[in-house]
Amino acid sequence: MQIDHPDTPPTARVLNPTSYAVANDGVRVRPPATQRTSALRSRGFTLLELLVVMVILGLLAGYVGPRYFGQIGKSEVKAARAQIESLAKALDQYRLDVGRYPTTEQGLAALNTRPGNEPKWDGPYLSKALPQDPWGRPYQYRSPGEQGEFDLFSFGRDGQPGGTDDAADVAFK
Repeated sequence: MQIDHPDTPPTARVLNPTSYAVANDGVRVRPPATQRTSALRSRGFTLLELLVVMVILGLLAGYVGPRYFGQIGKSEVKAARAQIESLAKALDQYRLDVGRYPTTEQGLAALNTRPGNEPKWDGPYLSKALPQDPWGRPYQYRSPGEQGEFDLFSFGRDGQPGGTDDAADVAFK
C-alpha cells in the first residue's frame, strides 16, 4: 500500500514504514529492489553450500587425522624411553649405595621402599611413586638381565613381547 502525503516528494514515498533507508538529505526512501533481495539472500546458506563445506571438512579430517594419531603413538614411545632412562638412573644410584642392583623379586619397588635387610639403602631414589608405562602397565624388570646387569623394558602398546612400530617393546639400552 502506497502512502501519499501532499508535502512529501515522489522520491521519498514509503511503501512499508519498516523497510526504508535515509537519503543524504535526511528523507526516508525505499531501497532499490536489488538491495532488498540481496539482504534476504544473505541471511543463510543454501543446502548445496553446506554440503560443499561438509565434504571439504571430511577430506581434511581424512587427511590430517591419521597423521595426527600416528604422532600420538610416537610420543608414547618417546615418553616410555624417557621414563626408562629415569628409572635406570635411579637403579644406578641404588647400586652406588647398596653395592648391587635390586633383585628381580625386590623389583622396582625397592627404589621407593626399603627392602628387608638392606642397611645401606639410602632412598627413596624416585621423587614420586613408581610410574606406569604410557599404556598403563607396569615396567618389566629383571636382575640379572639377559642383555646386561639388569633388563628394564615395557611391552609397548600391545602389552605382548615383541611387536612392531609403537607395539614394539621399549627397552633400556
